[in-house]
Amino acid sequence: MKRYTEEQIIRLLKEAEATSISETSRKHGVSEWSLYRWRKMYGDMDIPDAKRLKVLEKENARLKRIVAQQAVDIDALKEVLSKKW
Repeated sequence: MKRYTEEQIIRLLKEAEATSISETSRKHGVSEWSLYRWRKMYGDMDIPDAKRLKVLEKENARLKRIVAQQAVDIDALKEVLSKKW
C-alpha cells in the first residue's frame, strides 16, 4: 500500500473539491474511503497547516510517553515510601 505525504493528500483533496471524490479516486487509484477519511482528518487545511498538525501530533505523543513514565515512577516511589523499614 502506498503511503501519501500531507502535500499529496492536500492536493488530492483540492482536486476532489473541484471535480468529485469518485473521479479523483479513479484517476489516482486511491479508494474513495481514503479520500473521505482524509477529508475528515485534514478538512480545509493548507499544506503548511498539515505539516504543523503532524509536528504537533508527534510532540503530543512524546509528551504522553513522558507523562506515562512519570506516573510509573511516582507509583514506584509511593510503594517504596509506604513500606516500613
